[in-house]
Amino acid sequence: MMTELSLNILDIVENSVKAGAALTEITVSAQTAKNLLEIIIKDNGCGMSEEQVKSVIDPFYTTRTTRKVGLGVPFFKESAELAGGSFFIESKLSVGTTVRATYELDNIDRMPMGDLTATIHTLVTMHEEKDFLFTYKVNENEFVLDTRQLREILGDISFKEYEVSNYIKDYLKENISSVTGEIII
Repeated sequence: MMTELSLNILDIVENSVKAGAALTEITVSAQTAKNLLEIIIKDNGCGMSEEQVKSVIDPFYTTRTTRKVGLGVPFFKESAELAGGSFFIESKLSVGTTVRATYELDNIDRMPMGDLTATIHTLVTMHEEKDFLFTYKVNENEFVLDTRQLREILGDISFKEYEVSNYIKDYLKENISSVTGEIII
């Protein structure tokens, strides 16, 4: 089982990339008054049939040829349910997929968020041909990173360039930290 929610996010978004998504939206939202943490990952990839959607939560189902099990989605589902939350997946062929997991924010069984900065930085720099819309919200404070806007500013400069990569990492770290404040997520 993955030990941090950020690793679950990484795994699910990697599935979106493999599904051919040009845009993946990642939303992490904490509402302390409602004791709720919500993670939504939505893509415009190839989508799945109804049968695949039903099968994807089975750890013995995978589309990979390198191994006979697929544990990412089942682990994500289990982590949400063990922490008093819920899990939902919706998909349509040729349209895309939405995965939504909720957690009781203060549940003792909720995994820690982990290094969300490193996760988003890795996705953005390693898949620079893809677009990501990352929204991080804690109560009324919000931060949004849209790689389409970065691309407009940078033109042909790669996200992997040392200075650009470091800027993205620092930008994420600073803004995630400022949105979170003193709240532990």
